[in-house]
Amino acid sequence: MASRNPVHASSSLAKMAVGKVLIIDAQNHLLGRLAAVVAKSILQGQKIVVVRCEGLNISGSFYRNKLKYLEFLRKRTNTKPSRGPFHLRAPSRIFWRTVRGMLPHKTTRGAQALERLKVFEGIPPPYDKQKRQVVPSALRVIRLMPNRRFCNLGRLSHEVGWKYKEVVETLEAKRQARAKIYWQNKKKTMKLRTQAMQNLSKKLEPLNQQIEEAGHYIA
Repeated sequence: MASRNPVHASSSLAKMAVGKVLIIDAQNHLLGRLAAVVAKSILQGQKIVVVRCEGLNISGSFYRNKLKYLEFLRKRTNTKPSRGPFHLRAPSRIFWRTVRGMLPHKTTRGAQALERLKVFEGIPPPYDKQKRQVVPSALRVIRLMPNRRFCNLGRLSHEVGWKYKEVVETLEAKRQARAKIYWQNKKKTMKLRTQAMQNLSKKLEPLNQQIEEAGHYIA
């Protein structure tokens, strides 16, 4: 299991090759700022997968944001509520709806852009074994002043009707346990490889000299 790597995605993600899937770890990112970066990128043709949406942050106190969401829950069509608006509770769907609001989703271009986005709670396979990236311009520790209040999207979703907080936490704990075992085994393998290279360095020295004399570079 690949652990979260602090690989930085560019602020616009425009330099990423179109066709390759970019996996973003949403943990400790600000909801609106990350949504703006993702919206622009999928409009430019980039395919994006956002994982760990329950770890997103929203600026402002939890009490204030919960009141705002409860007010949103009261909005409906009086004559037929099933016509909308639809009140999404899951963190991934809240993020998806935020991105949708930044796209011309009623046009063909916007609808196709929205299809390039996938969102998940936790890190389901196969993304748990792939390299994940962060977006520095959307990280809370960079964009939000230290004395400002913020709240967790997973907690907010849980208190307004999302029923799978405990399930996601259990699956994440299992994934992290598997990742820890994988990393420990990898460190042992790397240590053995380094030791083997040191043991054979004297034997390989004349051969390496011959290769360098032939004009080849040895990494």
